[in-house]
Formats: sequence, C-alpha cells, structure tokens
Amino acid sequence: MASFQNLNLETQISENLLITQITQLHASISKLESLKPSKQVNSLFTQLVKLCILPSSIDIQALPQEVKNMRESLINLCGQAEGLMELEFSTFLAQIPKPLNNLTLFPYYGNYVKLANMEHRILKENGVVHPKKVAFVGSGPMPLTSIIMATHHLVSTHFDNYDIDEKANEAARRIVATVTESELEKRMKFETKDIMEVREKLGEYDCIFLAALVGMSRDAKVKILGHLRKYMKEGGVLLVRSAKGARAFLYPIVEEHDLVDFEVLTIFHPTNNVINSVVLLRKPMI
Repeated sequence: MASFQNLNLETQISENLLITQITQLHASISKLESLKPSKQVNSLFTQLVKLCILPSSIDIQALPQEVKNMRESLINLCGQAEGLMELEFSTFLAQIPKPLNNLTLFPYYGNYVKLANMEHRILKENGVVHPKKVAFVGSGPMPLTSIIMATHHLVSTHFDNYDIDEKANEAARRIVATVTESELEKRMKFETKDIMEVREKLGEYDCIFLAALVGMSRDAKVKILGHLRKYMKEGGVLLVRSAKGARAFLYPIVEEHDLVDFEVLTIFHPTNNVINSVVLLRKPMI
C-alpha cells in the first residue's frame, strides 16, 4: 500500500483508489482468525480508519451492489472488533488503581473527547444545557461518552446506559465503581436491555443518545428510531450518530428521510479525525 502511506487529511482521494484500497483491507480483515486486539488487527483497522477519514466525494448510495455488500460486511467486522477492543481495555483498566485517570491508554480516547466536545456544543447551541436525565443506547464495555459527558460537561446529569450485552455492562460497572472520590457511580446506571423492549421509561429522559452501531442495517435503525420517537417525551431530544462519505465504510448512515415525525435541529459532518456525524432531533410537542 505504498500509495496509501503518502495520503493525508488534506488529500482528496479518488473514488476508485479509495474503493480498491478498502476492498484490499476488507479481504485482509476477513481472513483474520480473530478480531481481538493484536498487532496485525490493530494495524489493519488503523489503516482503514486513516483511509476513511480522507476527504472524498464518494456517494455511498451510488456504489455497485457488490461494493455495498462489502461495506455491510466491513461495518459488521468493525463493530465486532470495536466491541472486543473495548472489552479488553475495560477489563484491563478495572484491574489497575484509579482507572478513570488512565483512560488515555485507550487508543481512541482522544477521538471520544473531541466527539463529546462536539456533541455537547451542538446540544448547548440547541438549548439542551442542564438535562436532568440522559439515556445512552449502546454504551458498551467502555462507556466513554457517558463518562466524559458526566465528568466534564453535564456534571449534575443522571445517565442511564443501555446495552444488550450483560458482559459489556459488567465491565463498564467495574470501571465506574472504582471512583470512590466522586458521586459518578450514583449518577450512572447500566441496564442490560434491548432498547426495543424499553417503553414508558423512555419518557423520563430529556436527551437520548443513539450509538452508531445500534441498528446495523437501515431497516433496524429505522425501527429503533420509530420506537424511540413513540415513547420518548414530547420536546425531548435525540442525538443520533451517523456517518458520511468514506466514513460510512465504518458506520451506518442515517438519512434525513429516515427521520419520520422528528424535527431535525442539526446535522453536522466533521472534517477532522472524528468519524461520526451527529444528527440532533426533537420530538415535537403536540
């Protein structure tokens, strides 16, 4: 991949080169025996991320079907690898003193800080300043957004973190439970539930975050959005993570026409090394 090494964030990459190199990386990742963190796994996914954040004019919807199929496979592989990496780091951090002081050991911690700063700014600009109660759907074993938001931005807010995987929640609880010098554990709960089975409780939240990998297909994402729309409180806001351009080889896209019966407040696409786009929605008052 000699040509890849010379690219940088200011370089516009051609669609053909982008697809060729992503296809090569997908082939290599697909052959891996395990997606657990290792030198080879880390190297391949680092190359993929660097490639996908380059400026490009690629239109995901216009791609040939075989490239779309490859993209769906790659998103699933990325999701599995991300979960395994988070679980390994969460387990490691829970075993050392003051794990929250060592979050910087996580390879993508800086990206999460930038993403949380961006999301907090967007919330603030749209009048969401001191929400009493927030839900994070798809928090995983390293609930970094909730931790960063709770400790740096929304310092009196209560966070309910939902994940379908009890193993992920156990790992997350262990990290937060070690914070004896603050009340973070009192403000942060972890629920093992499929969000489609949560109904009335969704009406308690001023703001709901929907992680990018909750609802991997368009149909699944639209069903989840419809469920949240039905049960969340009137006037409540929903922050949905999406992706644009080549970043959509890493995460699913949420299209504006998927956002039925929501008021769209903001759609923001980053151009730095933050991968996720942010879509901020409000459930209208009747």
